[in-house]
Amino acid sequence: MSHPEQHRGRRRPRLDRPALVALLFGLAGVVYRLVLTLFTVPVSNSDEATFGLAALHIARGREHPVFLYGQHYMGMLESYLAAPLVAVAGPSWPVLRLPMLALYAVFLYLIHRLTRRLCTPWFAAFVVGLLALGPERVVRDQLTVVGGRPEVKPAVLLMLLITVGLAAGTVHRRRLAVGLFGLLVGLAVWSDWLILPYLAVAGLALVWAVRRELLGWSGLLLVAGVVVGVAPMIVDNLRAGPGDDSLTVFREVSTKAGPQPPWSDRIRGGLLEGVPLAHGLCPVDGCGRWQQWFGVLYPVLLVAGAALAVLAYRRAAGAPRGERVGPVVQLALIAGAALTLLSYVRSPLAATSPLDNARYLSVLQLSLPAVLWPLWVAALTAWRGTSSVLGRFTGALSAAVLAALTVTTLVVTVLFAATGTAASRTEERQARELAAALRADGPHEVYGDYWTCNRLIFNTDESVICGVLDGDLSPGQNRYRPYWRQVGRAERPGYVVAVDSPMDRRLRRLLADRADASPVREVGGYRVYHPDTPVRPWR
Repeated sequence: MSHPEQHRGRRRPRLDRPALVALLFGLAGVVYRLVLTLFTVPVSNSDEATFGLAALHIARGREHPVFLYGQHYMGMLESYLAAPLVAVAGPSWPVLRLPMLALYAVFLYLIHRLTRRLCTPWFAAFVVGLLALGPERVVRDQLTVVGGRPEVKPAVLLMLLITVGLAAGTVHRRRLAVGLFGLLVGLAVWSDWLILPYLAVAGLALVWAVRRELLGWSGLLLVAGVVVGVAPMIVDNLRAGPGDDSLTVFREVSTKAGPQPPWSDRIRGGLLEGVPLAHGLCPVDGCGRWQQWFGVLYPVLLVAGAALAVLAYRRAAGAPRGERVGPVVQLALIAGAALTLLSYVRSPLAATSPLDNARYLSVLQLSLPAVLWPLWVAALTAWRGTSSVLGRFTGALSAAVLAALTVTTLVVTVLFAATGTAASRTEERQARELAAALRADGPHEVYGDYWTCNRLIFNTDESVICGVLDGDLSPGQNRYRPYWRQVGRAERPGYVVAVDSPMDRRLRRLLADRADASPVREVGGYRVYHPDTPVRPWR
């Protein structure tokens, strides 16, 4: 822990050795992600560009969106965080992602603080070291602006730290702290509903810590904080038409028609693919069999962590509430992970598309201290020689598991940093070439597919506007309708299609003899068509 040091009449905090090691790990993790941010790795896409365009509109005072354009359930807090930077520096991917990098740094700081309070200083340093690593799947969730997860994880950690401080009596402005807890709950609910299991268990921990106080002004401030935080969502839902409210829309996108995959397939996809991917043990294209072991072990660690927390709570029976809050918060983290995992495997996507949807398990990083704590305790007990033969064997096995977890994460991170960034950088260069060519020479109103359009608009600072078409040249997912209408009014729109894509082949068939006669050029893996008369087969 930090010790005060007297220096010329002033007291300055002095970091102990575990805190210094944790600081070095944290700085390494932030610098590593800063380099990736400057090179736009992982690669950008049109989902992220939609948040960027919203930030641009906010910065210019044109729009004040509550939810992601075209949706009614994904909050736009990340766009509001990026808007001041976009206003000053203009739209670019590093500028858009810098707030996410800051949120990651806050996440590391808060999880270190919480782990030190609940466990031990060296274990807190170890957790920070693990979280400083990051292959593509992990850093994509931490750095890309696609809504929710980067901001809700620090929010939950701060809620739990507030709970610990209230129970221990170290928080002096208790009512304001409870009100802040409520505000964080409201903001998290507005931002991303995937965090609801953790909000529920954090709320139960708060009730345990200050249940009597919640009957007075603290309870009123808690409710007021929640209402203020979630107010944008409440106002938007009151104005929404039938079927456009957040709950209805979220239910529709969360369910899938057709036969449900069997539970065995969903559990296999959730545990053997989702859990290792979310913790950085696998490359983004999937887990090998040798990397799936952590998914098999994860439920065992949840049970062991819960048992250890219950045992610690019982041992502290009769002690002050501040000494019992640690096991309560550990139980909350274990329950949050279990509920999140259960919610994930209930979805058919856990079986049908585990690689694409493992991002929904990234919040499990919140529970890493509680999940790994039983392994650390067993290994430390065996190291000190205070256990039986069976205990020493269990401790040696636990140490081997921690070492395997660290080495696997490190190897996958190094492989990604050394060989996995080239494709992202190539794709980004091609996207910039396309944007520069259209910005300079036109056309400035074009049609393209979903994964081209909004990224192109963001890369050109809206000097090129793009309307989304599906592969059969029918209207596609146009999140921001004014763009579609603007291209629809153009007398001579262009078409930007990937070379030899279904859209490219379909367009050439419609143009027939005009395909080669109309202006066509290739830029960055795309063909740009600019026919004399527009091709709009849906009209």
